[in-house]
Amino acid sequence: MNFIKDNLSTINASLPENVTLVAVSKTKPISDIKEAYDAGQRVFGENKIQEMVSKYEVLPKDIKWHMIGHLQRNKVKYMAHFVDLIHGVDSFKTLKEIDKQAKKHNRIIHCLLQARIAKEETKFGLPFDEIKNILNSSEFQELTNVSVVGLMGMASFTDNLDIVADEFSSLKELFDELNMQHSSLSILSMGMSGDYKIAIEKGSTMIRVGSSIFGARNYVI
Repeated sequence: MNFIKDNLSTINASLPENVTLVAVSKTKPISDIKEAYDAGQRVFGENKIQEMVSKYEVLPKDIKWHMIGHLQRNKVKYMAHFVDLIHGVDSFKTLKEIDKQAKKHNRIIHCLLQARIAKEETKFGLPFDEIKNILNSSEFQELTNVSVVGLMGMASFTDNLDIVADEFSSLKELFDELNMQHSSLSILSMGMSGDYKIAIEKGSTMIRVGSSIFGARNYVI
């Protein structure tokens, strides 16, 4: 029985070629990640830096690790030597810290600016105007070891799919507008297990899927 392999195969078969699947492996054991890896998956997402570091140390080094959780600036240093993409950057101060830590390892770290599209107070993210201000600021241009390669957004947690679709559409409109001025923007990360099909319809190029691959979330490793 290859539960994880079969789930990955089913999801990948439905994805357009331009959409990257991030397998959200947070709280999942090494054995599950190895099974997904053996099935061909190479991009994994974690929401806690310490957990991601411990997995990075024992798993194959061709894995691309994505930090998908809310980011605490004082912990950037622990993953700066290997993280492939940071999804949830929601302040310029965080960008500066990532740049500082990337310099120490002589590498450029790719990041996504997290836009606030949900109506819920619990969601993080930057207002659209602030994203525009950051990308157009002289301070941003001075950052040499961080590269903003796109945007990320999380829709409201609701059964009303029209709301979800509207929120994704608003982020796609912002992405298209900014892309005309900033050619480095190539990734639009939106959509998770419950809404990734809607996100793809609205233009997502990267989805973050956990439970649809690994099954119900475990909260103890």
